[in-house]
Amino acid sequence: MEENFANLEKYNFWNNNVPDLGFPRADYADKILDYTGNKLIKVLVGQRRSGKSYILRQIAHRLIKGGINPRNICYINREFTDFDFVGDYKELEVLLKLYRSRIKPKGKVWLFIDEIQNIVGWEHFVNSYSQDFVEHYEIFISGSNSKMLSGELATLLSGRYVTFEVFPFSFAEYAGITEKEAIKQSYIDYMESGALPELFSLPNDETKRNYISAVKDTVLLRDIIQRYSIKESKLLEDIFVYLVNNASNLISIPNVVNYLKSSGRKTTYDTISNYIGYIEDTFLVHKVERYDIRGKETISGNCKYYINDLSFKNYLYSGFGYGTGYKLENLVYLELRRAGYEVYVGTMRNKEVDFVATKGDRLIYIQSTYLLVDEQTIQREYSPLEAIQDNYEKIVVSLDDVALPSNNGVRHIQAWKLSSIL
Repeated sequence: MEENFANLEKYNFWNNNVPDLGFPRADYADKILDYTGNKLIKVLVGQRRSGKSYILRQIAHRLIKGGINPRNICYINREFTDFDFVGDYKELEVLLKLYRSRIKPKGKVWLFIDEIQNIVGWEHFVNSYSQDFVEHYEIFISGSNSKMLSGELATLLSGRYVTFEVFPFSFAEYAGITEKEAIKQSYIDYMESGALPELFSLPNDETKRNYISAVKDTVLLRDIIQRYSIKESKLLEDIFVYLVNNASNLISIPNVVNYLKSSGRKTTYDTISNYIGYIEDTFLVHKVERYDIRGKETISGNCKYYINDLSFKNYLYSGFGYGTGYKLENLVYLELRRAGYEVYVGTMRNKEVDFVATKGDRLIYIQSTYLLVDEQTIQREYSPLEAIQDNYEKIVVSLDDVALPSNNGVRHIQAWKLSSIL
């Protein structure tokens, strides 16, 4: 019991202790803090190592700066081996009671539980304590699987939680942590590296490559292979490599099956579909459906996948031909998602629009291209947008040194300035 309490004390803000807060991610903290002061469970989801833990600690620190007694804040990170003794929700409850008996907080307790999916039956604990009207709790949790709030669990917690998806660093955050000016060359550096927060504490490309490889292995092993008892681990990784190397391209499950069979791998449509679904659930990749702009409906069949962070491409699988234009398209997608947009691939007869992005009443059509080098390229990128017969925003994003004037209602935005207009 004493050892358990010592482990808890080690990671908390009591006795003037301030755990590592990392680079300030004010956009996330501000947004989440807007939802405080109620019984809603605040849920942070996203890929492992995308910064969820830092954000939780930053929120706790902000609460303390705002006047909350540090002893009223309890932080537990289930990913740390120090908390391996918390295997299920009953053991979590024992730990919470230990905290209350030793620290003796007065009034509401602000409870932060990181990587909560590693605790069996955690939903019973969260459902009970978030609604406790005797001892008041405000609960913040994080997890690395998109299915942690699906099915029966969504029904159990219906209307009692709000979700925030955490992505790796944006370009603005990258510029902040590297102290670089937000200009074209910095954006190219951002594109050619990666944006997982811990990358920026590593000294060289070799250590970064080893780190990214370890992140990939951890996600595939702990979040997929062990969780779903996967027997064909090599096939799972081959599929991930395929998705990384074909990001920003239209693909289909039969495409992947045929590719693997041509390499001598025996597999089935259902196996590939399941494995891709598992990879998507861990936030390593994001699936984007096609959207019929004229018919205003999604289209089944081919879709696109975008990588959650370009470090997987840049440090692990750089040998495959993969142009700058594809990387730029991937970054534009991620920037739209960070800004809270639902994103689709637009289609209209024989034309494709890279992105149809919607948020509330706002809709934006976006084309992404490396450079508008000549009149033919300009025509190719602008014509799909000009063919859309409505008055919603239409934008072309590129890495050109000079911003072009608006043309037939289509704006040109330099990629490193995109976030300012979203």
